[in-house]
Amino acid sequence: MVEKATVRLDAYTIDGDRFKVIINDEEQYSIWPEQKAVPAGWHEKGFAGSKDEVTQYIDQHWTDMRPASLRKAMDAVAK
Repeated sequence: MVEKATVRLDAYTIDGDRFKVIINDEEQYSIWPEQKAVPAGWHEKGFAGSKDEVTQYIDQHWTDMRPASLRKAMDAVAK
């Protein structure tokens, strides 16, 4: 007998679901299922769509991966 692989499907893995872009105080971006409440410390950026659409949005807007506190500290040292 051949065992079937179990595929776990949930709101985090279904590609057809809608997602929203969220951002934290360190200006780090993430995607989050649209129907789920935003976790503490994060807020909505105002963009939602398919996983591909929100990923493209993040790629276009999050161009400096350093946390905001690190960017500010490095800018202060450079002055």
